[in-house]
Amino acid sequence: MLHSNMRILVNVGVVTINLPDIALSSGRDLKKFWEIFNERCELCHKAHKVRIGRLENTTSDVAPILWQYGAYARLQKGESIAPLIHGGYATASLGYAGIYECVKYMTGHSHTEPEGYELAIEIMQRLNDYCNKWKEEEDIDYSLYGTPLESTTYKFAKCLKERFGTIDGESTKNYITNSYHVHVTEPIGAFEKLALEADFQKLSPGGVISYVECANLQDNIPAVLALIKFIYDNTMYAELNTKSDYCQVCGYDGEILLDEENQWYCPNCGNKDQHKMNVARRTCGYIGNHFWNFGRTEEISERYVHLGGN
Repeated sequence: MLHSNMRILVNVGVVTINLPDIALSSGRDLKKFWEIFNERCELCHKAHKVRIGRLENTTSDVAPILWQYGAYARLQKGESIAPLIHGGYATASLGYAGIYECVKYMTGHSHTEPEGYELAIEIMQRLNDYCNKWKEEEDIDYSLYGTPLESTTYKFAKCLKERFGTIDGESTKNYITNSYHVHVTEPIGAFEKLALEADFQKLSPGGVISYVECANLQDNIPAVLALIKFIYDNTMYAELNTKSDYCQVCGYDGEILLDEENQWYCPNCGNKDQHKMNVARRTCGYIGNHFWNFGRTEEISERYVHLGGN
């Protein structure tokens, strides 16, 4: 059986709420917004309960390395994993996406501004309130989680266009913003961005990640050290985004660029063959190098550089 002093947390899955969809569905009516918000939160909860119900009927035999040999626990063959879903051993993540688009549509302001910030914080607090309520009722550790949206950013954006058509500034993009992040196009300094997002990290205990987009900082190590110290002192988790590219045709190791049609090309020799180039970009939680869907590529192309190289 599981030793009582072990505190390995198992996540039973994520269900993500599309906040821009709630905003657009409300037509900027705040009362209607909260009504739809409550309905969608309960829908996410229902989805979690379906998943949890299936897991409670699962035995340790489905994954012996995890459940029998110590990766998660040391259960006997045929023993149910149900007790480990409760009591704080496992988490169930309520994800969220598009704080920026949501409050921008509802208030006309980004959450970097006081009018948008106030609503964004209230949304985050209400999401936490739901997690705490469910946790108390079911003895399952529900927790608010900043969904990374690696490819879902494009899926959610396409769904918004299908449902609401083209609405300037909200559903014209082919991506929506990760979790609580400042919009990628918004001009803001690295330290200011991290300080603002730190307020939202405190309300996202199930998982967070912030980043700043950087130019080549190889010759500006003091800036790197200052930024790392600021991250350590002020945030839960943040990182520096930089480029690491290589053209296999000509040997160019600078930044591989995107043209007007969002096609990758080597600025040195013009190579456009993705099989003959290496492009590394952080999509959110992970560094990817296998290229991305159309929406994510558009988001990468529009990223504002928060910290320059000089």
